[in-house]
Amino acid sequence: MKIQRCFTIHCALLLLAVLLIASFAAAEDKKDSGNDACSQASPASLCNASNTCGSACTVNVRRTSYSSSATPNIPGAKGDGFFCVKTGTTVTWQSTAKNTGFLIAFDAASPFDPPGTITGGTEKSVPVVAKTPGCFKYSFTASNSKAIYGMGKAAQSQMIVIGGQ
Repeated sequence: MKIQRCFTIHCALLLLAVLLIASFAAAEDKKDSGNDACSQASPASLCNASNTCGSACTVNVRRTSYSSSATPNIPGAKGDGFFCVKTGTTVTWQSTAKNTGFLIAFDAASPFDPPGTITGGTEKSVPVVAKTPGCFKYSFTASNSKAIYGMGKAAQSQMIVIGGQ
């Protein structure tokens, strides 16, 4: 009887572990699909007052412990979450962290004027004007020039440019 009870307990623990792993994987899939604004049928419909930058939009790019973060100056904004701007808005990419440089590259085409990769840092803010409406994915990294392991892991985020001023 003792062997059979032990076997049953082990089977139950194994089944519990499999179920926990499956539920974490399902939760992670839901989290990832919910964060991809550009895969939505109408990304612009996701824009509202709580995730849209005003006329003076600033995005703070910084190095985190294991990655990089880009946070717009919207109250309650989360780093690396998508945000919205209206066409004609000047978006200033900057880093308020000491000795930090950053690089921002858009996947397909840049929505900004001037277009291309955005390179800046603590002593160099980069203002660009949103010109092209649409949903844009971008990759970014921040590095600390004074740290031994200064390069941050590249991260990705999205920005939605909506028409009208």
